[in-house]
Amino acid sequence: MDAATSRTIRLGAVSVGLIGLDQALNRIAALNLDEELAADLLFTEIKGRNYIPPGREQEYRQALLREYRLHMQRGEREHPVLEVRIFGPGCVSCNSLQTMVMEILDEMGIAAAIEQVHDPDEIGRAGILHTPALVLNGRLKSSGLLPTRAQVEQWIREIVDA
Repeated sequence: MDAATSRTIRLGAVSVGLIGLDQALNRIAALNLDEELAADLLFTEIKGRNYIPPGREQEYRQALLREYRLHMQRGEREHPVLEVRIFGPGCVSCNSLQTMVMEILDEMGIAAAIEQVHDPDEIGRAGILHTPALVLNGRLKSSGLLPTRAQVEQWIREIVDA
């Protein structure tokens, strides 16, 4: 059985980590269901492994539907246009970097696979010496400082326009 991993999704103005999202997306995508049925099944599976606050079910359901649609679009291409990895212990700077990247991607209308890496061993294996660190499509773009919004936008544009 696949080890459950956590992935962050955007819910309004906040980012929420969900356990098992990637595995659930892969399983449900293989069933070739109608989007709404797939979103319901995805919601049920995610709710079984994660806390969903009462009264926020519809917001989660919509976010999961959005993630399902992005997942299906990625399946039509060889791989996502942009893969983002943010390395750090979960400090304020690391979280600020993640929020900034997600806001920029949202404003630019770009789908991306985003992963935040907190594990010190994995950070070391990636060769990261200072955090926060930003890696876009496998290339280290910044380390040890919070880049400016303009810098991050430029790096993303360079990748997307290539």
